[in-house]
Formats: sequence, structure tokens, C-alpha cells
Amino acid sequence: MAIFRSLVGQTAGPWRRSWTETDTALYALAIGAGQEELAWSTGREALPTFGIVLAQFGAFDERLGDYDPALLLHGEQEIVVHQPLPASGSVSVLRTVTDVFDKGSGALVASRWDASDDAGKPLLSTSSSVFVRGEGGFGGERGPSLAWEPPARAPDVMLRFTTSANQALLYRLTGDHNPLHVDPEFAARGGFDRPILHGLCTYGITCRLLIREFCEASRVRRVFGRFSSPVVPGAELVVSAWRTGPGEVAFRTADADGSVVLDRGLFTYS
Repeated sequence: MAIFRSLVGQTAGPWRRSWTETDTALYALAIGAGQEELAWSTGREALPTFGIVLAQFGAFDERLGDYDPALLLHGEQEIVVHQPLPASGSVSVLRTVTDVFDKGSGALVASRWDASDDAGKPLLSTSSSVFVRGEGGFGGERGPSLAWEPPARAPDVMLRFTTSANQALLYRLTGDHNPLHVDPEFAARGGFDRPILHGLCTYGITCRLLIREFCEASRVRRVFGRFSSPVVPGAELVVSAWRTGPGEVAFRTADADGSVVLDRGLFTYS
């Protein structure tokens, strides 16, 4: 079996990542920022989700075993912000494999990345899980399965953004070169009719829209979501958001046909 429970607790790093205002601007442009958001699209201010790109760069290495990368799917993603991300700088990152669950049809591997600034102070933490199809059945625990429903009322706000046909090509420039998002033959191996948009691009677009609606980027504290369906570049994204408490928003992102693509969303800010 390619995925082993002995992975749990293994660490990688620390390694250093540096970035410039140009990198900050490129990320913002890759998730749809434009003329109306010049602080982001010119790199003067960093969006918090850029921290995921910095921390999780080259996230899935040989430690996860021998698997077909075409069968890997992004499961969940979270970022917790301890202090605002600067427009340029450097961080030290440590990765820890936190869980490996046996889902029967595949293995779910969860990891956490902790990033600290040059003074050693925590800057941000990210958590991510990936589902590797065909690698289950190794006798591990299934892991928790928590029910979730959005508030039983109309959304307080609905936010829309239409992705471009080239959205995946642009997001690829941030460092995620997974061929699933650009190569039709590779996408077909994974069971898709065509290349799909990066889940982290959908996640970043959603967060950008929520920031525009609810708070300044520097006030974001936590963003969580579960990927539930693929997005095709060129699709419209519709974010339904509910205020659930002071500085707390529940959200769900769907495509124009109503298929939920990012579920169980939680967005908090100070």
C-alpha cells in the first residue's frame, strides 16, 4: 500500500520562502483582482490567502508514497492568520503530517504548515487534506465525519465572479504546476472531461470577494472550506454568505448551475 499510517507526525523543513511585491501582485491578479483593487493588484498589500502559496509550495512530495498524481484531489483547506502578511519578506516554514485516514475508496492525508517571520514569531498556519483515490483499504481509521448545514435562511449577501477561460493558466504562474489544470490528457486520466481550475484559485477568489464585502485584508483571521466539486475555467462563481456572529461568516460557493464547489465555509475576522 502506497500510503502508510507511519507518516503521521513526520515533519519536513524548516525551509525559507521569500517573496517580492511582484509575487504578491501576481497572486492577486491570478485570483481575479483588478483595476478596482489596486492595493492588491499592484502588490502594495498582500491578500491573506497568498500565505498558502508561500507555505505549501511543493506540498506533495515523495513522503506520501508511490501514487498516481492524476488521482489526487484537494479535500479541505484552512488558513489561520496570526499577523498580517507583508507585501514582501521571507518566512520559515515547517510541515507536519497530522493524520492519515482510510476512506475505503482512497486515503485522506492531512498536513499542517507553520510559518514564522524573521524574528521567529508565528505569522500563519495552514492546514490541508488531499484525497488519493484508490489508496484506501489499508485498515486505518476512517476519521471524523461531521454534519454541516448552512443557516436555514436566505444568505445575507451573494457575491459573484466570472472566471476567465485562462484562469488556470494564470494561477499556474503562482507555482502550482499540476498538469491536471492545463493538460487535457492528464485530466482525462483523473476522470475529468477537461482540465479543471485549481481548488486554491476558487478558494482565493472566494476569500477575496468576502474581504471586499466584510473587512480589510489585514483583519482576516481564519478561512476554512471543503472542496466538493470541480470548477471549469470560465465558470461563474456565486458565494452565498451568512453573518453568524461578530466577525464570523458562514459561506458556500457554487457555480452558476447551483453545484456547490466549496462547502462548509467559515470566514472570521477581527
